[in-house]
Amino acid sequence: MINYQRTIREKIGCTGIGLHSGKKAKITFVPAEPDTGIKFKRTDVSGNNCIIEASHQNLATVNYATTLSKNGSSVQTVEHLMAALAGLGIDNLIVEIDSDEVPIMDGSAAPFVFLLQEAGILEQAAPRKYIKIKKTIQVGTDDKFIKITPAEELSITYTINFNHPLINTQKAHYTLTEATFIKKISRARTFGFLHEAKQLREAGLIKGGSLDNAIVVGDYHILNGSLRFEDEFVCHKIIDFIGDLYLLGRPIIGHVTAYKAGHGLHSILVKEISRYLHAWEFVPATQEVRHLQTIRSQKEAGYACPNTNLAVTITS
Repeated sequence: MINYQRTIREKIGCTGIGLHSGKKAKITFVPAEPDTGIKFKRTDVSGNNCIIEASHQNLATVNYATTLSKNGSSVQTVEHLMAALAGLGIDNLIVEIDSDEVPIMDGSAAPFVFLLQEAGILEQAAPRKYIKIKKTIQVGTDDKFIKITPAEELSITYTINFNHPLINTQKAHYTLTEATFIKKISRARTFGFLHEAKQLREAGLIKGGSLDNAIVVGDYHILNGSLRFEDEFVCHKIIDFIGDLYLLGRPIIGHVTAYKAGHGLHSILVKEISRYLHAWEFVPATQEVRHLQTIRSQKEAGYACPNTNLAVTITS
């Protein structure tokens, strides 16, 4: 079986509000040639500084969101869009944006999935390559860590733990197929705690946050109604992880175990995978890769490392 690279058939776009900046932004998805990768194009920036590749090499900050930066231009909160692209297996795309933050939409990856499927997904005359993990890579401490081990498909076991009666400990395990991403994961919304809102706004964050684009957790209840599904909190963390992992530029084959992680640990793992070339290999697209299951339409279904003392270990 040969798996081919993908882009979209037609240009499509939308407008929305940035979660942290509060700015209105117009975003347009444009088909791209094979081996282009995912690139952001700041249409409000002139010259050669307007292109920012969606790469771990352009990872700038991971403070409550993932921000990419290159040559003085940046784009923040890219993780939900990147997760949608990874979940749909889209390799090549130009993302035109007229502001510095991707719109938050409803706080999940689902609106991006809908738009991309509406544009149509196009297979291209170029094979995909996958990063297959050969050795275990682990980052973190005993209390917070991410580990990726060799496997024959991408699967994720993610555990979160919050000292709050509405969350406590949640654990989810999924083998990442396109169907699973769309139906079980993509609709999970970002979440925050009411008691932290004032402090975050004073820090210049969540200026565009509202009950329409985030789950707001009070002391004893959720302010904007019920959850979409029981494990929505941990599933949103999986969305963040999938999006951050796709900054490697290739789909991954391996089993991920994450415990109390977040954008900081996600970014460290991505950097370590890219650094330790002996720990993985490119798999030719002519080999059968089981983690990709196609769904054609919605109806069918410079690196700035955070200051940390986190340890990195690699084992056979």
